[in-house]
Amino acid sequence: MSKLLPFVRRIARAAPDHDARTGRMPNAEKFISIEGIARRYPAPAGKATTIFENLWLPMRRGEFVCMIGHSGCGKTTVLNILAGLEAPSEGAVIVDGQAIQGTSLDRAVIFQGHALLPWRSVLGNVAYAVSSRWRKAPKAEIEARAKRAIATVGLAGSEHKRPSELSGGMKQRVGIARALSIDPKILLMDEPFSALDALTRGTLQDEVRRICVETGQTVFMITHDVDEAIYLADRIVLMTNGPEAKVAEIVENPLPKDRDRTQLHHAPGYYALRNHLIDFLVTRSKTLRDAMPEDYDPRHPPIVRPALSEADAAAIAAEAPARRA
Repeated sequence: MSKLLPFVRRIARAAPDHDARTGRMPNAEKFISIEGIARRYPAPAGKATTIFENLWLPMRRGEFVCMIGHSGCGKTTVLNILAGLEAPSEGAVIVDGQAIQGTSLDRAVIFQGHALLPWRSVLGNVAYAVSSRWRKAPKAEIEARAKRAIATVGLAGSEHKRPSELSGGMKQRVGIARALSIDPKILLMDEPFSALDALTRGTLQDEVRRICVETGQTVFMITHDVDEAIYLADRIVLMTNGPEAKVAEIVENPLPKDRDRTQLHHAPGYYALRNHLIDFLVTRSKTLRDAMPEDYDPRHPPIVRPALSEADAAAIAAEAPARRA
């Protein structure tokens, strides 16, 4: 455990919503279950390069999970497997009781680029996705669904603009609206804000956070941005360096569900969490790849929860009556 983090503890038993005896997520709660997947690619001389193997990860319905790790650890490959764009070399991914076999409109992907059709308007781009999902729906219903999604991301009034008339942030909003418009079981996000300026990125993070909290959307997101993961995620999956990457830890975010960006750095537990993630990326992501603890079980990666100090706990208790009011 990092010397920088006296307030972070590794837990043998998990949070109350885990099994009290084993510290593991009950099978009934596993909306998504990544089960022992591996991804290997051919290499010279008949060998193979293993990006990762024996990777296990459960997710609950309505949970927002971020995966963090250095380039080459297989984050995007995991997302592509969840999307059905790639098949694992071993293992399987189960979503809502069904094994993933190829792409599906139950899973929407938001990539780094917006990938809008330039000849279609905002409404046309989103309606195209809606009509793909509900092929026999009447035009009026398709447009109504598309307009609701557009309004959700704050673009009401811009329905008839072409992509060339939109800023980078607005284009990415259309991409988010397009994904949400098909009511996906899972929203997969591949660093969708990485190409945007800081102010626009923050605004879109706020929108995504609001939408996911309001709708209970299940999200799997990959990112290199520690602060983005802290703000958005319920749990943060830490990958060791690749190749042969592993899930080193699953960090439970202790921050309240209702988060205010401007006050986030004042939240109890914030700095313990941030320091833990930074320390992992700077040091432990490499050392753990080379030497995992003897008791490491890839099927049940360690769960880490930043422990609150007494002052943090007192602050939360003092704020609780005001929040209820």
